[in-house]
This record gives sequence, C-alpha cells and structure tokens, in this order.
Amino acid sequence: MDFYSFYTGREFEAYEFLGAHLWEGGITFRTFAPSASRVSVIGQFNGWTETPMNRIYDGNFWECTIEGIGKELMYKYRIYRHDGSFIDHADPYAFFTELRPGTASMTYHLGGYEFGDGKWIKNRRVSYDKPLNIYELHFGSWKKKGETEQGWYSYEELASLLIPYLKENHYNYIEIMPLSEHPCDESWGYQETGYFSPTSRYGKPEGLKAFVDQCHQNEIGVILDFVPVHFAVNDYALANYDGTALYEYPHMDVGRNEWGSCNFMHSRGEVCSFLQSSAYYWLKEFHFDGLRMDAVGNLIYWQGNKDRGENIAALKFIRTMNQGLKERMPDCLLFAEDSTPYPGVTRPVNEGGLGFDYKWDLGWMNDTLSYFQAYPEERKARYHQLTFSMHYFYNERYLLPLSHDEVVHGKATIAQKMNGGYDGKFPQARAFYLYMYAHPGVKLNFMGNELAQLKEWSEKDDLDWILLDFPIHDQFHHFMQDLNRCYEENPALSQRDYRQDGFQWIDCHQEEKCVYVFERRSEEQTILAIFNFSDQEQSYRLETEEKRKYTLLMASDMPQYGGQANYTKKEKLFEAKSVEFKLLPFSGRYYIVEA
Repeated sequence: MDFYSFYTGREFEAYEFLGAHLWEGGITFRTFAPSASRVSVIGQFNGWTETPMNRIYDGNFWECTIEGIGKELMYKYRIYRHDGSFIDHADPYAFFTELRPGTASMTYHLGGYEFGDGKWIKNRRVSYDKPLNIYELHFGSWKKKGETEQGWYSYEELASLLIPYLKENHYNYIEIMPLSEHPCDESWGYQETGYFSPTSRYGKPEGLKAFVDQCHQNEIGVILDFVPVHFAVNDYALANYDGTALYEYPHMDVGRNEWGSCNFMHSRGEVCSFLQSSAYYWLKEFHFDGLRMDAVGNLIYWQGNKDRGENIAALKFIRTMNQGLKERMPDCLLFAEDSTPYPGVTRPVNEGGLGFDYKWDLGWMNDTLSYFQAYPEERKARYHQLTFSMHYFYNERYLLPLSHDEVVHGKATIAQKMNGGYDGKFPQARAFYLYMYAHPGVKLNFMGNELAQLKEWSEKDDLDWILLDFPIHDQFHHFMQDLNRCYEENPALSQRDYRQDGFQWIDCHQEEKCVYVFERRSEEQTILAIFNFSDQEQSYRLETEEKRKYTLLMASDMPQYGGQANYTKKEKLFEAKSVEFKLLPFSGRYYIVEA
C-alpha cells in the first residue's frame, strides 16, 4: 500500500496491507487507529486475552504477528481511548465475519479459489448498443429452504437454482442487493459493518466466488449494490472506531442521515481510500462485473438536499473512485442510483462528468407508474406523463428501473399499482411492460415482478411461487419470458438506445384516445410500437408515403397471455400505405416494419 495515496484518497488496494493476512507461519494483523492510546488483538487463538499491537510507520497504524494460527478463527481489536476506556471492534478490513447476531471478525485466506470464467472475462466489454436486461434480487428471499426466516440457500446452492431460471427467462444480468456484512436483516444490507466481508448468512467467501463464476460460465453478468454514502451505527464496527469520529462526521447535522445511519466523511483521504479499496476489492477478488452505487444524490448534495449545496469533497471522491476503477478495469459497469438534476452523471470524468455508465431514470419510473395508477378517465389529462421522458432522455445514459424500492413500504407491487380490480390489472400490466421494453434505455426488474406478485416484498419471506399455479399469473409469467426474449433477439429495441436516430415519435398527440405510436430503429430493423392505454377500444389510422410490410412481432392481448384478441393471418402480416389498427383496451403491439 502506498501511504501517501492512502492519506490523499487515491489508494485502491488498502486491503492488501490492512486487515488480517495469513502467511505460512501465522497471521499478521494491521489496523488504522490514529487516535487510539493502545490497541490489542483478542480472539479464539489467545483465549480472548490481549495480544498487544505496536505502532508502525507514522504511528497511526498498529500491527502484530501471531504465529501458529490459521483461518476461520474469530477475533476483534480492543481499542483503548485516552481516558482508559475501550471498545472491542470488528476489523474494518476483515475478509469474513461470524454469522449475526455474532459480531466478531474471522481470519480468512483471501486467495485459494480458482475461477473458471476466463472466457467471460476476456470477452467482457462495455457496450451501449447491446440488450442489458437486469434481474434485481435479494439473495436471502428469492427462494428459501423452508418456513423459517433463516432458511437461506447457500451461495453455491442458489447458483444451481437461480441460473437455470435466469436463462429460461432471458435475463442476461443480475443485480444483487448488498452482500457486505450487516447486522440487521431489515436493512437489506444497506447499513453495513463489513465492507470487505461477504455476509456469512449464505456461506463463505469462496462460495460467493463460485456463484459469480458459475454465472459467468453461463453468460450471465453480475452487478453488486455498493453503499459509499453511509454505514451502520453499531459501536463494534466503524462508528467512533479509534475513540473519535474516524470514518464519520463529528457533527450530527451532517453526521447522521434520513436512514439514521452514519454518513462517511469524504473529505478524509483515509475514508476515500477505504471505500475505493472496497469497491475495487469486489470487482477484482470476486469478479463482479459492475457496481450499482446507492444514494448518489447524497454524495452530490449535502444530505441529498440541493438547497444545502454541493458536497465538493464527496463529488471529488466519486470522480476519483470511478476514474480509478475504470483505469484498473475498463470493462466494469458503474450505475448511479440518483434522482437529482445534477448534469453529467454519465459523462467521463475527463470531460467534467462523474464517470458512471448509467443513471437510474427515476423520473421515468415515477411518471409512468403514476399514469397507470390513475383512473382511465384521468389519463387524457395525464397523457404527456408518458411523453416527457423523451424530452430529457439523451442528456444521460438512462436505465429504466423497477426496483425493490417500488414494491415495499405500502407502495404496492408493480402489478398491484395498476388501476382497477384484480382482473383489470393484468392487461394493464402487460401493456405497461410492453411499453417499458420499447422505450429506450436498459431495463431492470426486481424479482417477483415477472410473476405479477401482488403482495409487497419482505426480506422475511420468499417469493409467492404458488402464484404460478393460477392461470392468470402463469400466463403473465410467460408473457414476461417472451417479452424478455423479444428484447434480447430484436436489435431495434436496444442497439440505438442512446442515439437519437434510434427512436421516433409517430404520434404523441392522441390525448383523447390515450394512444401512443413510435418506432424503434437499428441498422437492420425497424419496429413499430402502438399502445392503447384507455379502457375503450380505439381505432387508429397510420398513413405512410410508401407501401410498407407489417409483421406482428408481439402483442400484449394475445390469448396465450390471458388477452382477448384473436389475430387473423391478415392482421399478423400485411402490406399497406394506409393502415387502420383496431386496439383493444389496455393493449399494445410490436410490428416489424419493412419498406
């Protein structure tokens, strides 16, 4: 580790020096605690008695070596304050941790696993002209072994269940909610204590490596949620680590946030190096393909509030981290969960941007879901909620997210959000998703959305797989499978997502009918997308200068999906200069168009 880089916030491999490092004769422990009066290591190997650590380098680091001990032994650092009091802390750089409610770090050998994903890594590229269909999941609640809250599958076990499902459903990436160690299940991993420690809920670190490896060998990319804004308040972890606010702000007005957790103090180089090293650690050591940065708006503005001004130190941190990650791994993907209007989030750092590949389009999500929650008679007035996104879309590279945040805390699930009664929700949900997949931007769906789950998600329960025993849910599931396949196989739906020649409105002024018509285009393909989001059958005539051939690619109201339309051969394939479309209520269609 370069000490100057560590102090100036430019170190990316601090974990190679700090933490507990195994060697043939034992383990060397190192920690950074500049304000401590003394530090000892305690653990299973010394009967939880103190083995003193010595100051090294400039006196801010502490080290000791204990011979004859190995991996998977619990330990903590006993850190003394100047008044003689002490707290036993988990190692901030620990590679493994005991299962909660235990809080001890565990010695662990960082290497030892041999990946078999060389072909995937060699061919991995950042390209904005390919379909990117992301399945977001919470590792512990996709499926469970039994009725107990802790009936989790291990990393390896879930790989054998999840990967076939992803392939069958045509998702080519997954995004996993945070896997860094965290004490509280209800935080979903967003209030962390172990930034280098995969949670022991699902097994050991090599199990997570095996999971990522198996995904890659099956052509599935893996993105990890990363939390660079805040950390858990627990006194055994980062909070007041050396008796002072070492990682957090000392003042409560910016030291705590809306979630009740501690904000990282990004003006300290040591904190930036800690976070950057953690980010690089997951990419390098576990072969994750990318990171989704949580709560980026809270990095841009103080407490995420534009009125409080820009957080200059945090902005410098995010630029340094993103640029450094891209220099070390040019093929990694970086996603910003950000709802602010701050410009240049997806511009490269050397062009004045923040250096992300994609930004979540939370404006699109809010406007679109609000539209579909409205009564049909209100949609005429709300018509342009669905056209507004294309006014700003090319300002950034946007991702269309339907994430876990939209199916919790009384918000209702995506299917449940659709206006009307039970039977009326399904045609709207199908039309909504058909619209989403035709809209420019890569896609993200949280687990359970594809089942039309009606119960809000909880980390305590697995998905309602029993819904597939009901025909209407099974038909919706098959609709989502076919829609994902359609997105995957038809380049017009993704190749020019971020080029203005990839999308054109044909008609966005049918306010009275709630009809929308646009085309998606690639080099070799044009797709016409037409939607009726009213509760009445609508007729729409399309006139073109030249005769064109129309081939029905997909429709949300087909009988196999639970719809009521029976398309004749003439409706599935025809040529014309003037076409009249008869559109059933709450329906949408894709046509391949040829001149």
